[in-house]
Amino acid sequence: MPRIGHQGWIISSSEPILVTGSNGFIGSRVVKVLLDYGFCKIRCFVRPSGNLRSLRDIIGGAEKNGVEMVEGNLLNPADCARAMSGISVVYHLAAGMDSSFAGCFMNSVLTTRNLLDSSLDDRKLKRFVNVSSFAVYSNIYMPRGAMLDETAPLEKNPSQRHDPYGYAKLKQEQLIEKYHRDFGIPYAIVRPGAVYGPGKSQLTGRIGIDTFGIFLHLGGSNQIPFTYVDNCAEAIILAGLVKGVDGEIFNVVDDDPPISKDFLHLYKRHMGGFLSVPLPYSLTRMLCSLWESYSNWSKGQLPPRFNRRQCAAEWKGNCYSNAKLKEMLGWKPKVSFVEARKLYFSAMKGKP
Repeated sequence: MPRIGHQGWIISSSEPILVTGSNGFIGSRVVKVLLDYGFCKIRCFVRPSGNLRSLRDIIGGAEKNGVEMVEGNLLNPADCARAMSGISVVYHLAAGMDSSFAGCFMNSVLTTRNLLDSSLDDRKLKRFVNVSSFAVYSNIYMPRGAMLDETAPLEKNPSQRHDPYGYAKLKQEQLIEKYHRDFGIPYAIVRPGAVYGPGKSQLTGRIGIDTFGIFLHLGGSNQIPFTYVDNCAEAIILAGLVKGVDGEIFNVVDDDPPISKDFLHLYKRHMGGFLSVPLPYSLTRMLCSLWESYSNWSKGQLPPRFNRRQCAAEWKGNCYSNAKLKEMLGWKPKVSFVEARKLYFSAMKGKP
């Protein structure tokens, strides 16, 4: 049940809500929590080719009582206009995950522009919640162990970091801020850390990478900015409901996130051991620097997959705060890490 009563929300439970990316890992949980909160008019935007099994299981009989699935493509302005018609709050989770800068820009920025343009038609939108990412931050000049919160610097050279996803998320945020300045579109931005839970089996790259036939453990004793998917979903929802947070940005990370080596140990213990080789940050940074230098020298013969900016972002090590999330939204994680890890590993093993 919600922690903040309806008197603290900008909409009632009967007003229409749009969720893009609603059949995704986080999006489907957003729909579930909205239903738990009592919202009865939820429009779930999905691709025609999307896997809708989990979303249909979540919706169940609610589809007959005001919840609807709308198929379309966010690159099509007509589909966006149909999805946005009469909507009060948008939860925008759909994003480009392509390996190219052009692909990510098209599927994150152009799609967002189409949604925002459609919101100008009837002017009923009360808040546009954009789900972004920690990938927009840069800690290249921050000391190891420094606090990375909403005031941390943003990445200014995503091309040097070779991060199409982070680049698109930065441009997406800038676009939303522009529409706010030019047209008064009310918005909030949510930046989740490393989201995990049932349905996502792959270890976050902040712990290490499985490459060259071996798992390289690069996270060491770094904190991992984990947020359990249900906790993350509730934070996203509150960012769209709570009064007085227009224009605000919220990082989402659970209380007391585990350090990398501890979580890797838990993962091995529950899922079966495998060979992992720990590399200290100094060595990792040196190897990434050599890779980057050779890539530049060879004029891209070797893609700059590993570089100093990416190395810092993933493995340099920071600590994290959810103070703003708690203070302004009244959020706190419903699922503790102890409970979350049980649910996560049980699901990974196929247990109920």
